[in-house]
Amino acid sequence: MKKRQHLGVLRLGLELQIIIWLSIWVAFPQQAAGLRPIREKARTWSDEWLFGRKQVSEAGRFSAWNITGTYRGNWKFLDSLNNSSKFQDFQKSNGNSVVELVAVPTKITGVHYVQGVVVFHDVFDNEQNLGGAQISLEGVYIWPFRQLRLVANSGKESDSGQDENNLLSNPYHLLGIFSSQVFQESTRDRILQRKISPRNEMDKHCNIELAAQISRVASSDNNGDKSYYHMDGLMESPGVGDDGDCFSPMLLNATSLNVEVYYNKAVNYTLMVTFVSFLQVLLLIRQMEHGNTQSGAAKVSIVMIGHQAIMDAYLCLLHLTAGILVESLFNAFATAAFFKFVVFSIFEMRYLLAIWKATRPSNSGEGWETMRRELSFLYSRFYGILLGGILIMYELHNYMRPILLLMYSFWIPQIVTNVIRDSRKPLHPYYILGMTATRLAIPLYVFGCPHNFMRVEPSKVWCVCLCAFMGLQAVVLLLQHYFGSRCFVPRQMLPEKYNYHRRFNQDVSRNTDCVICMTAISLRQRTSDFMVTPCEHLFHTGCLQRWMDIKMECPTCRRSLPPA
Repeated sequence: MKKRQHLGVLRLGLELQIIIWLSIWVAFPQQAAGLRPIREKARTWSDEWLFGRKQVSEAGRFSAWNITGTYRGNWKFLDSLNNSSKFQDFQKSNGNSVVELVAVPTKITGVHYVQGVVVFHDVFDNEQNLGGAQISLEGVYIWPFRQLRLVANSGKESDSGQDENNLLSNPYHLLGIFSSQVFQESTRDRILQRKISPRNEMDKHCNIELAAQISRVASSDNNGDKSYYHMDGLMESPGVGDDGDCFSPMLLNATSLNVEVYYNKAVNYTLMVTFVSFLQVLLLIRQMEHGNTQSGAAKVSIVMIGHQAIMDAYLCLLHLTAGILVESLFNAFATAAFFKFVVFSIFEMRYLLAIWKATRPSNSGEGWETMRRELSFLYSRFYGILLGGILIMYELHNYMRPILLLMYSFWIPQIVTNVIRDSRKPLHPYYILGMTATRLAIPLYVFGCPHNFMRVEPSKVWCVCLCAFMGLQAVVLLLQHYFGSRCFVPRQMLPEKYNYHRRFNQDVSRNTDCVICMTAISLRQRTSDFMVTPCEHLFHTGCLQRWMDIKMECPTCRRSLPPA
């Protein structure tokens, strides 16, 4: 009996030991996993910011601040310069910085797991003038004490590539990269930066630690419940082993940005582009009605219309690329790209074809094969210039502003055409003024607005030069419209021109009736009241001018007429 009781006690003790060890084995990984984020599925940056995220409930008198977001500020060394000798070209004393943070609640109360990327600008001073550095960090945010602790040992292999992609997928970061690629930084510089950037050496030899205090900032804007946070931190870089510091300690401070406001700026920009495109469609329709005859279309420069069509094609491609790059803004940018596509592919290409047909009236009766061959040549030349322009801008990326000035000289071919052909009122004044104003909308926003969403440095001087250049072209066209196509050309430089108001021998018998209005012409009137064609036919001045707006041929004998 005692032996059986003894075996029962031993079995009970063994079961208790098994239960205790199982409890420890189950509890230990849960405790370790509590430091990692609890995620059901991968979430993009746009999901976090545009649709919000569930907050942790308040604990006591402390509330859990959601510090996820984009922070912009500056950095500077505690000393005047970097005293470390490991990186000699790390000689800049201060600069700008951008911090991207994603904070996720953990099972430990009061602790958030944080991943982040710190982008330093104006850091390195080297021969290639490559000054950027980017460092990935991770750590914890203890929100009851508002303490942020991040570390990064860049020399070890990291498995957070997907998380870093999510960090850098917000509209603020992606559109900043896009605008820098288009307007500021060349592709050759970016390739060179990857090859010789001192960050490659920092990854091998530096441990980086960041300790920061988070505080809430009162906002003067009316943004509802949106909170702004400020980060004051100290970044140190002890070397791996006993190599000493990689660089002297630096102060890092940054304030959070309202990415929703930034998102709204991008949407408002696309609305502006859509509205401008709609106005350009109305102006093109007005111009096509103004020159809806064969003679009227022949007065318009085909180079001027093709130049504007290529500009709209480039804008269509740029907006479509921006929409593909930033998925959360795809609908807005795709709408702007669609309207630009409508402008150049439907209206401007249609007008281009009408001008081409008007300048080649003799080919209209030579058969379909000849017209199809010349039409295919026209389209191949247009799209060849379009693709060639992309390659030229790719190679001459550092000269983007002079290229933009060249692109905005689209009125010059029409001015030259007016002088050569002595064209009479080829463009409607509304079309001249409207197109000049609408074409200036996008460059003035990009280079003139101090708070544009592309983060391009504004330049008032360049904007004034562009407006003056475009205004000068428009003024010359208006002067040609009201005072004649050659009003500003000295008479000594003008070629010989046929005089429709010349004197003639009244003794010669001729028909003195105007065949256009079927009324008699009084030869006793001033010579300015009637016109004589080279084929010796008389017409009223107003009648023949209206006729030549439609056809440049004699109403009586169908001979070609010189410009009036």
